[in-house]
Amino acid sequence: MPLKKAWEPLERATVGKVPDRYGVYELGDGDGNVLAVDHGPLRDSLKEALAYGDGEEVRWQTTQNREEAERLAEDHRDRL
Repeated sequence: MPLKKAWEPLERATVGKVPDRYGVYELGDGDGNVLAVDHGPLRDSLKEALAYGDGEEVRWQTTQNREEAERLAEDHRDRL
């Protein structure tokens, strides 16, 4: 199942408001199609995705720790 959060544009303003916590994120193509699912420290990971132009949209979910983020990312990758 996709993350429940609505898509937001992958731009500096969005990345600036992302919590500095571990989590899972999805990168989208602008039409709502998921291009990638990954996990890590959200702000740092999304700064990198923005710099490399890895997607047009993003949505994320914070987690309590790295292990939870890894499990959740794996669950989301299974559906792709």
